[in-house]
Amino acid sequence: MRTATYFFIFLNLSLAMFEEPAVYPLPFVVTSLVEVLCLLVFLGRLAHFATVTLHNVFWKDTKNICIMVAILLSLVDLAIYGALRAHGVTSIRWSRIVRPIFLINFAESRQIRRAFRSIRNTLPDITYVFLLFMFSLLMFSLMALKLFGDRNLQTAEGLPYFRNYLEIVFDLYVLVTTANSPDVMMPAFDFSSWYALFFIAFVIINTYIFMSLFLAVVYNNYKKHLKVMLGG
Repeated sequence: MRTATYFFIFLNLSLAMFEEPAVYPLPFVVTSLVEVLCLLVFLGRLAHFATVTLHNVFWKDTKNICIMVAILLSLVDLAIYGALRAHGVTSIRWSRIVRPIFLINFAESRQIRRAFRSIRNTLPDITYVFLLFMFSLLMFSLMALKLFGDRNLQTAEGLPYFRNYLEIVFDLYVLVTTANSPDVMMPAFDFSSWYALFFIAFVIINTYIFMSLFLAVVYNNYKKHLKVMLGG
């Protein structure tokens, strides 16, 4: 029973790879039939669990309520999407975001729920570090706007460089992740090599200091909460 539950949970989550928009799209009829099959299996598993559990205990368990609500929302969304599609109206499958609920709330997923609760309990502890990092990112973005906003610089694609504050925030966030970071820095560096000092300071403070601090806080607090839950 546990293996079958995990298999259909995996199958249900995998549908996102084949539903439009997808890299390997399958016909709507195929994906909808597979989803209905998964939901029927989940409903049957829940009904089986209800037969071996006291009535008042079953209905007081929020995990069971979450599963039933997720099944209902998925069926309603599937019906609405199918009806709109039949009339040629483009829509989205908003119920995809509830599919992980099945992975978390079934009785067999005790270890996943434990990890999920540890993550949830860790979030308040990292709020202050995250806010401090965001403050640093916003301040550096403001400085970048003042430094480069009036110099009419352009990117390699010929687009305006560092003239919109929100776009600067996003570009500097990309620089923190070190993803495609040369594209963020090179227009300013080509204008004047002295501007490299700004980006060096930004990378040292936000990438090396804040990211290391953020990782340490997340790891220590997650380990602390997990140890408490295990009774250690």
